[in-house]
Amino acid sequence: MSFLRSAASRLAKPVSMRGALAGVRYASTNPIGGPSYEVPDFSPYLKEDRNSDSNRVFSYFMVGSLGLVSAAAARATVQDFLTSMSASADVLALAKVEVGLGNIPEGKNIVIKWRGKPVFIRHRTASEIAEARAVDVSVLRHPETDDQRVKRPEWLVMIGICTHLGCVPIGESGEYGGWFCPCHGSHYDISGRIRKGPAPLNLEIPEYELDDDKLIVG
Repeated sequence: MSFLRSAASRLAKPVSMRGALAGVRYASTNPIGGPSYEVPDFSPYLKEDRNSDSNRVFSYFMVGSLGLVSAAAARATVQDFLTSMSASADVLALAKVEVGLGNIPEGKNIVIKWRGKPVFIRHRTASEIAEARAVDVSVLRHPETDDQRVKRPEWLVMIGICTHLGCVPIGESGEYGGWFCPCHGSHYDISGRIRKGPAPLNLEIPEYELDDDKLIVG
């Protein structure tokens, strides 16, 4: 009977939360041969235990992929820009201009258009050639001999734009019998060299070729 009373008294006592938790702990750890429970090991999933080599490879892959995409985008942008800046078909068609020289009489000028610029072509006389060669180059603002400016003495080819502010000079005018720019008073001689006025340089000589009776500018 005493055994029954002691068991009943133990059952009647309230079980504290601490005791319940302690019981769970004892059951898990199994100190006295009760059922055992295996605790899972999550260490492979922890950040500090991950494989550093695999992380590095992944980072290199991402950086390389982004670099390739950026390079492709930059190349496409530059290509589109260069395409938009390239000359149109009509401009390319005027890259070279062919002129028949047989139609230009001696002592006369003609003006052609090349790449949107006027080009002066003069068939010079023997007296004009002698006059151009007789000039003392040392007195010129932009020293050039006549032979440096022509491929054949009788043919003078120049871009007809004043080197001061881009005006178009008038032929067979001015104090030196060559070209005169009325905008600011620049005078050029029969070789297209600046002789008086604000222009700093001689009239420009373009690239050209002479083939018998044919002139190709460009």
